[in-house]
Amino acid sequence: MIAEKTSKTAQNPLEKYPKPPFEEQEQQLPGRESDLNPKADHGEKSYKGSGKLTGRKAIITGGDSGIGRAVAIAFAREGADVLISYLNEHDDAKETAKYVEEAGRKALTIAGDISDENHCKEIIERAVKEFGQIDILVNNAAFQMERESLQEISTEEWDRTFKVNIYPMFYLCKAAEKYLKPGSTIINTTSVNAYKAPPKLIPYSATKAAIQNFTVSLAQLWAEKGIRVNCVAPGPIWTPLIPSTMGTEHVKSFGESVPLKRAGQPAELAPAYVLLASEDSSYMTGSTVQVTGGYPTI
Repeated sequence: MIAEKTSKTAQNPLEKYPKPPFEEQEQQLPGRESDLNPKADHGEKSYKGSGKLTGRKAIITGGDSGIGRAVAIAFAREGADVLISYLNEHDDAKETAKYVEEAGRKALTIAGDISDENHCKEIIERAVKEFGQIDILVNNAAFQMERESLQEISTEEWDRTFKVNIYPMFYLCKAAEKYLKPGSTIINTTSVNAYKAPPKLIPYSATKAAIQNFTVSLAQLWAEKGIRVNCVAPGPIWTPLIPSTMGTEHVKSFGESVPLKRAGQPAELAPAYVLLASEDSSYMTGSTVQVTGGYPTI
């Protein structure tokens, strides 16, 4: 007698999560998960691991919230220990570390500004000291501000956007290189805005295009070392960065312009990072995985 298999009907992606309009809301930078309405889904209740990253050691910048939290949860449930790098969102970082530890993995947290090269070196050395090795580096932290005109963008803001979004990738990869062994992976977070740069996010979009090119160049440079370098390009994802950097009207309608008519959730990004961190992507380097809700990139 053949046992009956239980099946689970796939959920309509148009209806899986709340659609705009969202409630009017505004946060101070860098934003907090606890103030986000509706709450974001990081896979806390849904992500189930299968041992794809057993024994591996990962660093995630911006790992306290948003996409970084979802990736930390997924990595831990796949068997990896995780270092969570963040700016100053101590409560959010503590919450993410809790999920990592509940998965039976080791969690480290380190606060500080990754635009400082010395701090980036400290992140790498802390991971090596505590974990003994580094297998996965996820460069995910980012800064943006929505501006109505070029004149509203100060030189300081332009510099800050580049120094948070692209400089640390250089700092961290350079500091980590001597510790990375064949089979190690780098995963950079770019954006759909690298392709379809919106007029109100000029500095941010420019950095995301730079990340795209940095990824492709480094992938070629490190291929002979057996180190893979890839990136993920999210579309509109519901994280604390949105209400802390965009106007209230944009926040209310956030995500409605993509074909799936809604913002994506961090939990919907995590599997892409797991793919690129695992052996399942062993022939992928210099690639970009697009998770955009159908937003066209060509």
